[in-house]
Amino acid sequence: MRRPSLAILAACATVLAPIGAAAAPAPAHAAAQGARLFADSSLIVGARFSVEVVGQGPDLIFVPGLASSRETWRAAAQRLRGRYRLHLVQIAGFVGEPARANGAGPVLIPTAEALDAYIVDQKLAPAVVIGHSMGGTIALYLAEHHPEHLKKVLLVDALPYFAVIMMGPGAKVETVRPIAERIRTAPPMTGEAQDKLYATLITGQAGRARLSAWNAASDPAAVAGALADDLELDLRPDLAKATTPITVLYPDNVAIGMPPGAADGYYGAAFAALPNKTLRRVDNSLHFIMLDQPAAFAAALDDFLKP
Repeated sequence: MRRPSLAILAACATVLAPIGAAAAPAPAHAAAQGARLFADSSLIVGARFSVEVVGQGPDLIFVPGLASSRETWRAAAQRLRGRYRLHLVQIAGFVGEPARANGAGPVLIPTAEALDAYIVDQKLAPAVVIGHSMGGTIALYLAEHHPEHLKKVLLVDALPYFAVIMMGPGAKVETVRPIAERIRTAPPMTGEAQDKLYATLITGQAGRARLSAWNAASDPAAVAGALADDLELDLRPDLAKATTPITVLYPDNVAIGMPPGAADGYYGAAFAALPNKTLRRVDNSLHFIMLDQPAAFAAALDDFLKP
């Protein structure tokens, strides 16, 4: 049953549009720091990401996905900033954020480790982390490798191993690695193929235009490296050891051909070994749940944040 995961595949595959070659220059407008969402926020810049900090109250960390902006969380941040202090991450190389240390070499695990260091340095442990797509992968990695620094985690349409989308549940890192290497020098995806890709990510032309702009503003080498890393990172073997409370929010993907209710079986199987989990489906949604179904996402986030 692989159809339910098409939205996640599309989310990662969007990077193929700007890649061309790993050595291609970054867009000129990527020289500026990634945009802040709030005029009264503060910005902390590190080698692997920047963090916009805004609001007052208990701390929440939000991590967007591949080639995505912290704007992913704008509506949630506007709604919550009066009750929480928000840490809005933007990964270096994505959407106008200079690539810095992510411009060459591994991206995903070093970024996850840098986020753990941020949690410790800022005295946020035990932290509440909300991650979308690859941001969810980072959060799940932390749950497996640094559980003592986490209080609970919300995964928004993420899987323990991205490669199962292409190769099924029997996917192995050694067989996927050649594909990951080809990703680094993949030819660009443009025109109709790109349009079809965005249609699997988010409903509505305005949303697709937003993702296209994010992708165009991202550094090709950083995004290609992050995608290749994601294909090679299998978090399934230690899933049963991740005792942090984890909520998995997932779309029904009916709009791209999944039978109603089929997502329950797919995501249930993917996270079967996770011991302390809550699974919650959002209907009439694709990969960007917070943009497709903002009211349903807000309700799910509020439930997750309850003591």
